[in-house]
Amino acid sequence: MNPLDAVWHLGNLFLPAWGVAALMALAMKLLWKQSAAGMKWRTLFAWGGLGGSLGIVAALTLLGRDGTMAGYGLMLIGISVTLWGVTFKR
Repeated sequence: MNPLDAVWHLGNLFLPAWGVAALMALAMKLLWKQSAAGMKWRTLFAWGGLGGSLGIVAALTLLGRDGTMAGYGLMLIGISVTLWGVTFKR
């Protein structure tokens, strides 16, 4: 595997987490205006992406592979808990 392939593999590993984090940040800004009023969209996106990435890494560590439904569930839990902690616990 050359370095470009490694970059593509890592990008494709973390892309679902960052894509869902973008959608969740947008949904939070639209649906929970009071709780997320003081935060920028980019901040919510960054925290959600980091939480989702940790969920993907946890799934890869626990399950030994990526792309499983349990792995995507851990990714969603990571994004949701992180965004909940950032907005509602302030």
